[in-house]
Amino acid sequence: MFHKPKIVVIGGGTGLPVVLRGLRDQNADVTAVVTVADDGGSSGILRDYINVVPPGDIRNVLVALSELPSLELDVFQYRFNSSDQFFAGHAIGNLIISALSEMKGGIFPAVQELSEMMKIRGHIYPVANEPLTLNAEFTDGTTLSGESEITAAHKQIKRVWVTPSNDEDGHAIKPVPEVLQAIKEADQIVIGPGSLFTSILPNLMIKEVGAAVCKSKAEVVYICNIMTQKGETDHFTDADHVRVLNSHLSQNFIDTVLVNIQPVPKNYLDFKQWNEISQPVGHDFQGLRDLGCRVISSNFLRLRDNGAFHDRDRVVAELLNRLHQVHD
Repeated sequence: MFHKPKIVVIGGGTGLPVVLRGLRDQNADVTAVVTVADDGGSSGILRDYINVVPPGDIRNVLVALSELPSLELDVFQYRFNSSDQFFAGHAIGNLIISALSEMKGGIFPAVQELSEMMKIRGHIYPVANEPLTLNAEFTDGTTLSGESEITAAHKQIKRVWVTPSNDEDGHAIKPVPEVLQAIKEADQIVIGPGSLFTSILPNLMIKEVGAAVCKSKAEVVYICNIMTQKGETDHFTDADHVRVLNSHLSQNFIDTVLVNIQPVPKNYLDFKQWNEISQPVGHDFQGLRDLGCRVISSNFLRLRDNGAFHDRDRVVAELLNRLHQVHD
């Protein structure tokens, strides 16, 4: 009997749905592990009002893996632009996720219920069943809490960690058991693309999750960002990204890195529209090899809407290629 390869994709932000959408149509058992430490925009406002896990990243992942007709997905993604004070800026999907979280007593059961309703191909696991707060220490010794605060500070981040948002008793964060099980059974673990400090590391900073990834026998593939991010990874090379990941988990755990080497035409980018990007990530292939990484450098670039993104089909083809090479 054919064994469907089990692929676990860990992240958050806008990069994760791109990869998931490509994997959805492959013959693979896909699990998305999504960060719950986002406090920006509509997600943050809902979080402040009704104390739910911020739903934005989860909403985009649901849409990426859903097999519903596009009209229904468009409704789910619709963001009110009315001047109505309460609804303005909220996506309908965020409101539905928040409502179901209240009804079901947590984000995890809510997402499992929605996964059935939305005909999800694969599994979507919020990394924890409670809202988390991201904390950062900067190289100047100062600290800040909250994802939006951290990125707005535009200071060099030294390290990040997560704490429970409702932390009156100082309890340890418990990841969802299904997340640990999926990592344990994975044939391939994909990390990124996404914001290094605010989308990827919040998942790995939950002690048991980071330990499970390090212990896994699966190949750990890091999809390196194409552009550096203001206030997070200014002037970073690809090797710097991996160094930060490794130092947070106190060991070299990244096996393979996908690196885009197609030049990004400067005059194409609209820095006003994509105001979080600054310049293409620099290359340090020797640095990556010194960290024990296999480097796969290729044209992974897709230019659209005056921005630089990963080409979904090329990235997915490379991930599947790696799976076959490792398991043949």
